[in-house]
Amino acid sequence: MIIDTHCHLFKEEYDDLEDILKQLEKEKIIVIINGYNPLTNKYAIDLANKYKFIYATIGFHPSNINEVQDESFKILEKQLNNKKVVGIGEIGLDYYWNKNNKEKQKEILKKQLDLAKKYNKPIIVHSRDAVDDVYNLLKKYNLKGILHAFSGSLEQANLFINLGYKLGIGGVVTFKNSKLKEVIKNINLEYIVLETDAPYLTPEPYRGKKNKPIYVRIIAEKIADIKETKYNDVCQITTRNVRSLFDLDL
Repeated sequence: MIIDTHCHLFKEEYDDLEDILKQLEKEKIIVIINGYNPLTNKYAIDLANKYKFIYATIGFHPSNINEVQDESFKILEKQLNNKKVVGIGEIGLDYYWNKNNKEKQKEILKKQLDLAKKYNKPIIVHSRDAVDDVYNLLKKYNLKGILHAFSGSLEQANLFINLGYKLGIGGVVTFKNSKLKEVIKNINLEYIVLETDAPYLTPEPYRGKKNKPIYVRIIAEKIADIKETKYNDVCQITTRNVRSLFDLDL
């Protein structure tokens, strides 16, 4: 068994979505679909309700906060009661694409962290050019979750690990000049979970094409290579890590 903790499997992204879903079921790949705005939150839940091997997390991505209204939070809170909704995400801060609304991003993030605390849900955190603010906010909350698409230093990795977070490792680790390899070498597998971020961040040798959750196996193989361990050990340990974070009925 292997788990992709972060993908965006929506019809607007894939013409062959049904084929992808059949392949995932056949290959026994569990996926957690991350919503990022009111519409994709609903899509993620609908797919999770339909397929046993799919789970959903829901939330408001920092790039989508202009779509968020008071009513959006009321709907989000109701959706958190769905048994297939296992966390809050993709949430976070992004100062790369959005430099002019930092305070609003923080406000929306804090509201979602409050919900995570209220409903005892893990979070999936997006952080781009905002690591200090993300860390300073998270350390005020006693939560657990995943640092999505982690690309920081070993020092930053240890800071988040010490807060109780796992590091989401995806296709970037397969890139030729990725600095992630040094981080992976120096942290224990118990702090790592696998993700694809499909349809984005496609691993080698498919870089430049649309990413798919099936490629999570490539990421596991690369981590096994870096850590000089067995592929099956990477799958088993990362799966156990996910099950410790999320209440998955596997």
